[in-house]
Amino acid sequence: MVFSSPIFLFGFLPVFLAVYYAVPAGCRSWLILLASSAFYAWWRTDVLLLVFAMGGASYLAARIAVAAPTKPAREWAVRLGVSFNLALLGWFKYAMFVGGMLSDGAERLGFGALGVPEIILPIGLSFLTFQSISYIIDVARGDAPPARRLSDFMAFTTLFPQLIAGPVLRYKDLADQFEHRVHSLSRMVAGLKRFVAGLAMKLIVADSVAPLADRLFAVADPTAAEAWLAALAYTIQLFFDFAGYSAMAIGLGLMIGFRFVENFNAPYTATSVTDFWRRWHISLSNWLRDYLYVPLGGNRYGPRRTYRNLLLTMVLGGLWHGANWTFLLWGAWHGGLMALERAMGAKARASVWPPLVAWPLTMVLVMIGWVMFRAGSVGAAFNLYAGMAGAHGWAMRPELITLTKPTELLCLTLGVGIALAPMHKARLGSWSDRAAVLLRSGTTTTATLALCLLIAQARTDSPFLYFQF
Repeated sequence: MVFSSPIFLFGFLPVFLAVYYAVPAGCRSWLILLASSAFYAWWRTDVLLLVFAMGGASYLAARIAVAAPTKPAREWAVRLGVSFNLALLGWFKYAMFVGGMLSDGAERLGFGALGVPEIILPIGLSFLTFQSISYIIDVARGDAPPARRLSDFMAFTTLFPQLIAGPVLRYKDLADQFEHRVHSLSRMVAGLKRFVAGLAMKLIVADSVAPLADRLFAVADPTAAEAWLAALAYTIQLFFDFAGYSAMAIGLGLMIGFRFVENFNAPYTATSVTDFWRRWHISLSNWLRDYLYVPLGGNRYGPRRTYRNLLLTMVLGGLWHGANWTFLLWGAWHGGLMALERAMGAKARASVWPPLVAWPLTMVLVMIGWVMFRAGSVGAAFNLYAGMAGAHGWAMRPELITLTKPTELLCLTLGVGIALAPMHKARLGSWSDRAAVLLRSGTTTTATLALCLLIAQARTDSPFLYFQF
């Protein structure tokens, strides 16, 4: 079930909200658990058992860690809980990747291909794993109290607004909200407006630009114009798809009284790659910092260790996105750039690049990374890089111009304008304030929702890009 699908918009969501506000407050965690289970089971019922197993094991590991009489016993409880979650993630996400490499190696050595099992990756597994691990570690450290009721923790684990594609939540940020959260008309309206804004980002911009990106990435020998347009189209598609999902998740949370962390802060206005990662997928960036970069030593043991830790953190962050060399290289690209910027003094300054080139250079570096992230293989990525360098010519070919719809270019331009608008807020002055008020008005929200509902009815379901991670 997808947030932008008619079955969710016209069926699941209104029924859930009606029942949620009708039942007593003490029953709402159980209702969230029930509804979230139904939401997830819409994809596959059998995999729901995996979600329950990870949630139950994490809850138990944290309880054992808190009750452990000695430090070694507490550490073993944490290790077992974390290992259980990582083992499940490793099997479902990386077993086929590793098996494929072993099979290729066996073939080259003349032993014949090995049988590699077909394993279906449960949607949302990466997000669930990180949330479960953070809960175990936070409780064991004393940074968060253990969940008072299993129903609360399982409701947190399966929370349908963000179960599939984040933001990456931490139980310590929601623990008090499970006990006491505000339900009001103003919060409901704010949540609805945020949800509609995210829905518009997905349906009007991301899904309209997606065919252009798909078509250009499929070209065998792209020219420079085609390759750069492909990179730009995917840059906009990914942001509006993923940020749209996050906005919808935050809006749904507000509708039932929860405040989730913000996941994006105008990332395409960044003036360095380091700044970009303070703005892009913020919940993941913070998780990698707190549970990977800092435990590795952070910046405490000299420059060389700092650069190594940055690179390793981003490589593992790239691998978290999927079992493919493209994700590993994408992570290494960003980790290497962040290490370079740190060597140039990024910690002390907002940007290490000269002001005139800071933003365009950062965007070019980010777009180069998105090509590797989007490509189906390393070879396909380097083929597009060759096109970007002009190896296949420069101008866009007439047949591709003919296939490009005006609506695709219009929505691409709209996406670029919205993504870069925060850069020009000071220059626009009162006009930007008036525009913001207009966009937040009830009439605009109603009109946008009506347009999105028409689009949702006319199009086939389009899954969010981060469902695959």
